[in-house]
Amino acid sequence: MVRAAVCTAVGSPLEITDIDLPEPGPGQVRIKLAAAGVCHSDLSLTNGTMRVPLPAVLGHEGAGTVVSVGDGVTHVVPGDAVVLNWAPSCGDCHACSLGEVWLCANALAGAGAVYARRASDGSDLHPGLNVAAFAEETVVAANTVLRVPDGVPLTDAALLGCAVLTGYGAVHHSARVQEGETVAVYGVGGVGLATLQAARIAGASKVIAVDVSSEKEELARRAGATDYVVASENTAREIRGLTGKQGVDVAVECVGRAVTIRTAWESTRRGGRTTVVGIGGKDQQVTFNALELFHWGRTLSGCVYGNSNPSEDLPVLADHVRAGRLDLSALVTEHITLNDIPSAFDNMLAGKGGRALVLF
Repeated sequence: MVRAAVCTAVGSPLEITDIDLPEPGPGQVRIKLAAAGVCHSDLSLTNGTMRVPLPAVLGHEGAGTVVSVGDGVTHVVPGDAVVLNWAPSCGDCHACSLGEVWLCANALAGAGAVYARRASDGSDLHPGLNVAAFAEETVVAANTVLRVPDGVPLTDAALLGCAVLTGYGAVHHSARVQEGETVAVYGVGGVGLATLQAARIAGASKVIAVDVSSEKEELARRAGATDYVVASENTAREIRGLTGKQGVDVAVECVGRAVTIRTAWESTRRGGRTTVVGIGGKDQQVTFNALELFHWGRTLSGCVYGNSNPSEDLPVLADHVRAGRLDLSALVTEHITLNDIPSAFDNMLAGKGGRALVLF
């Protein structure tokens, strides 16, 4: 029996309760969590922006230690430090055949989902986004488990499971930022901070952070921002003013709101690239007219999980960590317990802080 954070219904408070886990069956692994990041996607699951079968144990950004393995599992053994990949690719669908594993049609199909049970009544609990990391322990399909590279602290490694892969990938895979280019990053939360660090690593000549809160400026500058803009109706104009009236080469939107996407687009230079990382609801409608699409010649693209391949990207990220170029701890502004996750959601909605990290 372990403690876990359970979402019982859309719009309802999380329930911190005891759950029972099965022993790992064939092709499964049991993990003792060391840490789990509180991501905006977790909030989106609780408010209905994203859908998951309920009730569910949430949490998808986690790292921990292998407790036991089922038959057929050979790539990890008990005692191994591992990071969880919430969107494992199947290798068989059309997207995977194209090498676009981040768009795998079966990543969230639930074929390998391992259900826990609520200890109080024995009811089934769906593993939210495959890994159910808001729990002291979890049982997952073996293809969600990746070894933590040498030199990466275990608790910090949790951030590699979502925020860092997403932010780094948005810069290096989706927008393909080149040395000397200018970049604007909208939203200084956990993913935004990872994106700022990634832009610095890419050699961007100017990195402009944009957020509604003036209190995040120091946090953004530590991550690599050269300039800071407090969001307003004049944001796009301010960014053009910081870039010789041209606009940035690349704008990365990490918020998922129509107004922010539109502003990111308007702050991008003619012929530049706007990458949308933030997950917005269906009610967030963004409009463009035909003439501006022709005139500005900008590229607008979505970005799923940083367009990353975790098995290939984790060693690269580890190299940056070991070399001191990537500071995982700088993304974390609060260390919390399972009981504090609702407060972390409140801070997220209020635009406060970076990543909250649950420590077990």
